[in-house]
Amino acid sequence: MTITATVPAFQLPDTDPEAGLVLGFDSRVLANNPAARALAQRAGTERVAGLLPVNTQALINACLSQGRAIADVESRLAGLICLWTFIPDQASGQVLARGRNATDDIRKLDEATRSSRLYRLITENTTDLISRHAPDGRFIDATPASWRLLGYWPEELRGKPLEDVFRSSTLNGELEDVRNRLRDEGYATLTLDITHRDGSKRWFEIASRAIRETYTGAVIEVVSVSRDITARVESEENNRRLADELAHTARLATLGELASSIAHEMNQPLATIVNFASASQRYLKQARDNPECLERVDDGLQRITHHANRASEVIRRLRAFLRKGQKRTAPISINDAVANVKRLCQWDADKNRVAIRERLTDSDPVITADPVLLEQVLINLIRNGIDANIEAHQDSSTPSQITVTTCVNSEQEILVEVADQGPGLDETGLRQMFTPFYTSKPQGLGLGLSMSRSIVEGFGGFLDAKPADDGGLVLVCRFPPLHSNKIRCHPSRETDPHE
Repeated sequence: MTITATVPAFQLPDTDPEAGLVLGFDSRVLANNPAARALAQRAGTERVAGLLPVNTQALINACLSQGRAIADVESRLAGLICLWTFIPDQASGQVLARGRNATDDIRKLDEATRSSRLYRLITENTTDLISRHAPDGRFIDATPASWRLLGYWPEELRGKPLEDVFRSSTLNGELEDVRNRLRDEGYATLTLDITHRDGSKRWFEIASRAIRETYTGAVIEVVSVSRDITARVESEENNRRLADELAHTARLATLGELASSIAHEMNQPLATIVNFASASQRYLKQARDNPECLERVDDGLQRITHHANRASEVIRRLRAFLRKGQKRTAPISINDAVANVKRLCQWDADKNRVAIRERLTDSDPVITADPVLLEQVLINLIRNGIDANIEAHQDSSTPSQITVTTCVNSEQEILVEVADQGPGLDETGLRQMFTPFYTSKPQGLGLGLSMSRSIVEGFGGFLDAKPADDGGLVLVCRFPPLHSNKIRCHPSRETDPHE
């Protein structure tokens, strides 16, 4: 086919906002409009033909041979993207190329494509469950992780209520609270124990955010991210079990170290019982000749009962101290706890010429804690003070003392302070003394103070240390305030160290 026409077969209005070029069968530009020249100038090319795609000749041949238009052909120049439509006129052998600047549109489309690809990559491979919900909780959509975490494919979840999927004994009570928080704050978290579709028990941590209607602010959708924390919960439970085992072992070790003190405490009431029993027998033998002796027998039996109960109380305290099982919190008088622990440690202190002095507040503050663990902490603190005094006064014949103080400070925090007259510690020692396995004692394990701090923190308090005014060390147990306490820190009742 030989076509020689050079007169443009298409009209190019100057007011056309799109670039227009009339092309011959050999891709020569026969005519162009102002929009094409402006676009070429913007693209930094002197020739308008430079705007066209690199395969323009092949496009022209296809248009003319097939008699059809070819649309949305892309050409890229420096910082410019154009979309062209090629319209043939077979009679003249010419083609009208109309192009527009589609840079912004193409880039937005590319960005949307990349975002969609990234979104699919994340949602299809994330180990957490990402789900969309209607305001009433029904599933709208979910990621493929739902099969591993719940036992349902996303297609199965659509339209299902939360209650049918997250089978949990606590869900109904907590779900209403979550809905209220989503409505008021727009964000809510929830920890649930659920039953998997296969019947296994699992723990989930769920974070949800509300999507609101633009004008009314009403919640129209909820997006949730659910994470399986079963392994973490089981690990924490195992750590708690191991901590309880360690605490029980420490109590057994402490009992062995306090054996002499316990034997002394048991020996006193037993010896008294024997004395009063012997005396009562003698009075009974004299009762026929002297009826007044019966009164002394009655008095002796009362005293025997009193001291037998005292021995029973010592055994009860020891059994409670060695108890192994679930923690039991209860209101505890801090003054009573100090007095009980002092009795357990008294014989050990007396043996080493260390006096235990009490300065107890008259207000008798009460804390909520496990009685056994609290006594274990106080025993550790007092015995730490005794050991410090022994270290500092081993070559001295002068007795030393430790002072146990209870009070409530201006912030209504309950304080228990154990001050010794030992050698004290430098700044490095103060920083390291609560580190597990750190100890300055040749026979020590370095676990007592570390464990004591963990126990006190479990009660919501804190255990710290500071230098004493006389060069020793003060260990301070700080327990959270009770709203009922309205007193100041002024210990006013002192007891004799050997009371």
